[in-house]
Amino acid sequence: MCDLDTQRDVDAFVSEQIDGGKDLSRRDFGKISMAVTVGMLLPPVSNAQAVTESDVRVETPDGIADCYFVHPASGEHPAVIVWPDILGLRPAFRQMGKRLAQSGFSVLVVNPFYRDAVSPVVGEGASFSQPETRAIVLPMARNLNAETHFSDARAMISYLDQQAAVDTTRLVGTIGYCMGGPMVMRTVAAVPERMGAGGTFHGGGLATEAENSPHRLIPETQASMLHCIAANDDESSPEAKGMLREAYADSNIPAEIEVYRDTLHGWCPPDSLVYNEIQAERAWSRMLNLFENALA
Repeated sequence: MCDLDTQRDVDAFVSEQIDGGKDLSRRDFGKISMAVTVGMLLPPVSNAQAVTESDVRVETPDGIADCYFVHPASGEHPAVIVWPDILGLRPAFRQMGKRLAQSGFSVLVVNPFYRDAVSPVVGEGASFSQPETRAIVLPMARNLNAETHFSDARAMISYLDQQAAVDTTRLVGTIGYCMGGPMVMRTVAAVPERMGAGGTFHGGGLATEAENSPHRLIPETQASMLHCIAANDDESSPEAKGMLREAYADSNIPAEIEVYRDTLHGWCPPDSLVYNEIQAERAWSRMLNLFENALA
């Protein structure tokens, strides 16, 4: 999960790439972040479907969540819930949601911080490297916990099951990035009979010694899973992948767990300072393969 340790790796990587190893100022980071945001463009979708997109409001026990809903322009399709990283619902995640919809899914991208603010909660070009950005998002992230994850998941699934664009005869999928990783694992446990697949990308805190560690929920789930782990996250917590593998094996649940070489925490969103297109595309293809096979 995003923290100062992973951020130091990001800072060092960007400094090395941009400035030959010299320290970068906050202004430099701001310029780089803006350039990444302006230039972000995901590869095109083969045989992309025309889509319909809208901003929607989802009622939850704690209020109204503003979300982005995008789906193929016609027909009914399996639903997917997207939990963004610590910077929340923003243009990059709208782009990712739209791309997934072009592949034939009805996609709901959630603003996880709706209790505190409507999206976007940070401005264009914001980066976790900036102290002023951390000052905004960290308190919001700390307001979330296992109980909010469960209640939000149930609300999102209920909303999707009422939409004409959702095929309720098929199972639901969910993906999450960074802090969205634990949200995925609690989503597949919240309504296990509806959930067919889940994927986490540089997810943090998935398997720990804590009493409420997400991996302890695995026996209560049925969904096939994909865990795409950043190399530096694995270096920080090398035991986590083994804990996940053991828990899934004990519960006889299919799970693909892989450390992606040469990646840093945050490598998947196209507006990330450490975006790795080659590895992000490989992880995306594994996710599509999982959904095509598991959301029957």
